[in-house]
Amino acid sequence: MGLTVAQSRAARALLDWTKMQLAEAASVGIMTVNRFEGGQPIADGSRRKLQIAFTAAGISFIAAGETSSDGGEGVRLTPKPE
Repeated sequence: MGLTVAQSRAARALLDWTKMQLAEAASVGIMTVNRFEGGQPIADGSRRKLQIAFTAAGISFIAAGETSSDGGEGVRLTPKPE
């Protein structure tokens, strides 16, 4: 599963991290974080670095359709019925 923009923003909020703190933790440039969270494409390697930094800080990601029994704080976006 690849990290999504919404997951990145939610993870930063849970950790109370600024974009700069995420960039430092992931060893990427602040412009990479800005581009990613702005919905622009970034290199797959950079996206992996962001996800690894979040995971190292204690964030667990749940993909659509997955369940989690780990407990802890988290967010999930439920699709709106059409």
